[in-house]
Amino acid sequence: MTYAVALNLERGLVFASDTRTNAGFDNIAQYRKMQIWRKPGNRVFVLLSAGNLAVTQTVVNLLNERLDDEESSVPNLYNAANMYRAARIVGDAIREARRIDGAALEAARVGFNTHFIFGGQIEGEKPRLFQVYPEGNFIESTSDTPFFQIGEHKYGKPILDRVARADMRLGEAAKIVLLSFDSTLRSNLSVGMPIDLVTIQRDRLTVDHRRRFDEKDPYMTSLRKSWGEGVRQAFAQLPNPDWN
Repeated sequence: MTYAVALNLERGLVFASDTRTNAGFDNIAQYRKMQIWRKPGNRVFVLLSAGNLAVTQTVVNLLNERLDDEESSVPNLYNAANMYRAARIVGDAIREARRIDGAALEAARVGFNTHFIFGGQIEGEKPRLFQVYPEGNFIESTSDTPFFQIGEHKYGKPILDRVARADMRLGEAAKIVLLSFDSTLRSNLSVGMPIDLVTIQRDRLTVDHRRRFDEKDPYMTSLRKSWGEGVRQAFAQLPNPDWN
């Protein structure tokens, strides 16, 4: 399994995903689940994936194949007119992957299990963020709900629900995303480090910060320690129940 999360904020976008994949307790490996496409000054896209690794890799390969000829009449990420059309291209690639492998997966009782978060910005348009389903359809984030999660999201959701806001700074958003991962890592063994994190500042049309956090990363260690101590202190200051 995996955990991935992205936020669409007034100042830009933040994306993060883990790198653990497993096919049983004794078959655990690391794979990058974040894909980035960019034409500096024109457009930048990030795709996060969760689910069957073979299926998600097929979808990514189909998207890359369409980029071989930028002048092609076939719609691709580099000639999409806007973010909505780009999200449709991702959805079409998912449907094509289902046509290729769906029947065999269903026959093996595996199921076509794949979920994506897709976002970015095209010149002349605001940053946009989409959650794309296994059927190829999608929904778009709003200012009321500025984040999407896929994979093992339940443990990292409460802190996002309480703290995430559309007017956050990108650094603050990156911090809350990492705390969301820390909660997930503590409660679910199917999610594992390293964590890939990317920020995209609005209207710069390129990746601003890209970093991988491993188990020994000094910032992650400090964040985890400070957060744990802060939670314990806040708990200690709360009054006990009034039994009367």
